Amino acid sequence: MDFAHLVVKEDGPLTEIVLNRPDKRNALSLALMNELIAAVDGATGRVVVLSGAGPCFSAGHDLSEMVGRSVTDYHELFDVCTQLMERIQAAPQPVIAKVHGVATAAGCQLVAACDLAVAEAGARFATPGVKIGLFCSTPMVPLSRAVGPKRAMEMLLTGAFVDAATAVEWGLINRVVTTDELDRTVTDLALQVADASPLTLRLGKEAFYRQIDLDQRQAYDLARSVMALNALADDAQEGIGAFLAKRPPSWTGS
Repeated sequence: MDFAHLVVKEDGPLTEIVLNRPDKRNALSLALMNELIAAVDGATGRVVVLSGAGPCFSAGHDLSEMVGRSVTDYHELFDVCTQLMERIQAAPQPVIAKVHGVATAAGCQLVAACDLAVAEAGARFATPGVKIGLFCSTPMVPLSRAVGPKRAMEMLLTGAFVDAATAVEWGLINRVVTTDELDRTVTDLALQVADASPLTLRLGKEAFYRQIDLDQRQAYDLARSVMALNALADDAQEGIGAFLAKRPPSWTGS
């Protein structure tokens, strides 16, 4: 597909989707979010990487689309935003955020919604909507699940920036590296993940998000059922056999 606001790079097992509105700090306009949904749905790689062109990852919603609109317009904007975040977590591939510069408001939400995130040491994160009279309610959803209620509330109530070192300590991101190491680190991580069976990745990711908000008993009920079905799969039998035979596995995705 041809995109007006994205660049999609297919490179073997990896698909990198680049937010490409650098002059607007990669603001998540309605058009960009719809394109991003399509790009995630159409990704062919075993792992998807999300990054931003220009000086930052994403500054959040395009505020020019939020002045003097009707309630129907606002509902559409936040409905599509919600669809985007849910689509990232529903995608069969793991999705990794590669973060530089700032990730604020819905941009921070995008980082929190990804399965993994790596940031350069100078990256900063914030949910500053409270400062302009618009509480970051939709970013709150994945943010609170990533960092916990007290830390999320601090970010939401103050709108203050959190640096990369704090973000990794809080669990918003997985790793912090130097700017020069960012591309290589993300590629190495993505290739490490992509080395697994795509079927196993899909089943495991889906089960993770299904169990995360269940109580322990319900989570175990779900997990044991998923694991039993996973064990029947050709890739599971191939992987176990390969391990016992001390040879590399050959995945078929079934």
